Amino acid sequence: MSKFLPKRSEDYSLWYNELVKKADLAENSAVKGCMVIKPYGYSIWEKMQAVLDAKFKETGHSNAYFPLLIPKSYLSKEASHVEGFAKECAVVTHYRLKNDPNGKGVIVDPEAKLEEELIIRPTSETVIWSTFKNWVQSYRDLPLLINQWANVVRWEMRTRLFLRTAEFLWQEGHTAHATKEEAIRETETMLEIYADFAEQYMAMPVLKGIKTANERFAGAEETYCIEAMMQDGKALQAGTSHFLGQNFAKAFEVKFAPKEGKLEYVWGTSWGVSTRLMGALIMAHSDDEGLVLPPLLAPIQVVIVPIFKNEEQLTAIRSKIDPLTKSLRQKGISVKFDDRDTQTPGFKFADYELKGVPLRIAIGPRDVENNTLEIARRDTKEKQSIGADGALEVIEQLLKDIQSNIYQKALEYRKTHTTEVNSYQEFQEVLDAKGGFVLAHWDGTSETELKIKEETKATIRCIVLNNKQEEGKCILTGKPSKQRVVFARAY
Repeated sequence: MSKFLPKRSEDYSLWYNELVKKADLAENSAVKGCMVIKPYGYSIWEKMQAVLDAKFKETGHSNAYFPLLIPKSYLSKEASHVEGFAKECAVVTHYRLKNDPNGKGVIVDPEAKLEEELIIRPTSETVIWSTFKNWVQSYRDLPLLINQWANVVRWEMRTRLFLRTAEFLWQEGHTAHATKEEAIRETETMLEIYADFAEQYMAMPVLKGIKTANERFAGAEETYCIEAMMQDGKALQAGTSHFLGQNFAKAFEVKFAPKEGKLEYVWGTSWGVSTRLMGALIMAHSDDEGLVLPPLLAPIQVVIVPIFKNEEQLTAIRSKIDPLTKSLRQKGISVKFDDRDTQTPGFKFADYELKGVPLRIAIGPRDVENNTLEIARRDTKEKQSIGADGALEVIEQLLKDIQSNIYQKALEYRKTHTTEVNSYQEFQEVLDAKGGFVLAHWDGTSETELKIKEETKATIRCIVLNNKQEEGKCILTGKPSKQRVVFARAY
């Protein structure tokens, strides 16, 4: 299994692509730039969905669904929004096909041209705010807290499974509020939910910050983000939460009647994470042997591989292990008992290692006699023999230890790949030598930011929230700066 994987140190990009395919997570589809998410990969996404969906509902949000198709005129209503997405839009121009008179399949019927073209949603602000206009009349209708789980299309020319595909899955939250302060609190609350999910469930440490004007979401007044570091030293934006101000409310005339006074525009937010989190999960933890999955998101947390020569031995093993399997499932721990006789135990061991199953239990006739089990961790590859009677408590603790260990390992990597620099030369040397997060002074101008990006391919990932003030000079221009920002090369 893993011997067919390239090594990360030799070709990180190829290692990633091959791992996604060989671990049965996803594959390229017949439609260029799109992917098929396979059952094992989708089951991880479903676990992510379940956790996030519960967190959204705990904070008062409700799920809804809005159309895939957006009238072109809607995108024209918010100028910076349309400018930000114009180059990524797929456009529907006709509504009917007909048989080719030359007998070569079907062609677009030229008589079926739409009066107004429809855009396949790259994001849903416009169609949702056009709907909010009908839902909001007075302060009693606020706050309006909506989320949808959906697919979107952004026409990408250079794609990579999970990280950047023409079509991807995500959730997008959209909310309307009576005051600016309430909308900003919402934006910050959702950022905290994303950060907590990344760290507690994905075992992936993140930086919380705000984007510069150049990197801000099109149509937002402020974009908050979480930034993670992958094992090749590159940054990955793992989630964003946008304070929209009143931009979309004004574009779509969404007003409310307050308790006193005349009609006012509402204040808006939007926020989202996507199947890009799958890519982050893979690149943050996995190794040359395959996936390393945090137990809280692993589709199979414990796999039991019986070692047997005949049906009698298998029956004895099953009788011994069934009570443990039942107890684990009662605790909410997902277990697979793999008694296939079409594959050898060695093949199964390698396969489950490739797929990142956190704990593997092997049990044979001798273990049945001795009342023992052999248990192996995926993260450290450590093996130990344990007594079958106390196995439940040992397994529960090991799963907690694995979740914590994976996080600590990723955190340590980030610490050793975060560097403060004070000159442009040092900045370039660090980027080329080890990458990672580079903390440097910046003069606050878009011109300087763009020039650094052009010359080094590094972008400002974020200005860290509650960042300490520190007098300094911009690494490029020498102009005064009051704080360091986080630069990195990124996905």
